[in-house]
Amino acid sequence: MLIDSFLANKVGTDEQFLSAALVKGLRENIQVLQEKNFLVKAGIGNQLVKDKQQQMRSDTIYWLDKKHQNIFEEEFLHQIEDLIEYLNKTCYTGINSYEFHYAVYAPGTFYKRHKDQFQNNRERKFSLISYLNKDWLESDGGKLITYQQDEGQSILPESGSAVFFKSEETEHEVTIANRSRLSITGWLKQV
Repeated sequence: MLIDSFLANKVGTDEQFLSAALVKGLRENIQVLQEKNFLVKAGIGNQLVKDKQQQMRSDTIYWLDKKHQNIFEEEFLHQIEDLIEYLNKTCYTGINSYEFHYAVYAPGTFYKRHKDQFQNNRERKFSLISYLNKDWLESDGGKLITYQQDEGQSILPESGSAVFFKSEETEHEVTIANRSRLSITGWLKQV
């Protein structure tokens, strides 16, 4: 479903990308990370080009890594590896790497309109965002808006759903969240 809708619309969506059990485990893991103060203020750019003012975004993040030996992170990353294998076999994408982080938007936080590919590094090919929010409502804000030729598509960050698009082509933003908004954001890469 994710890839079919991407091929049809340039922005793929899947309302059931993650199982309810995996969403619950990942959400509980974020809660533990928050209690231990492991989430850090997100940055813009990479080591060579940094936005020191941090006016584009205001969420906090924590990078996923198999070294954490967290069963829920590992299950998520295995699902990503299966997706990469599928993309490489069926669409010849040449993806050979990935990186993902938790993204937590506290009430009042946002991410302004942008593209995900760095100007000085073209490794990011596809962006994938998976949502972990329980019972999200329109009034909760925090919508993802993707743009194609200035026409916006609004997507609610509903539990278990995912959004997929080309990192270098699709501008997008996260509107101001009115309650805590949880997701996993990352990139499929050619390195």
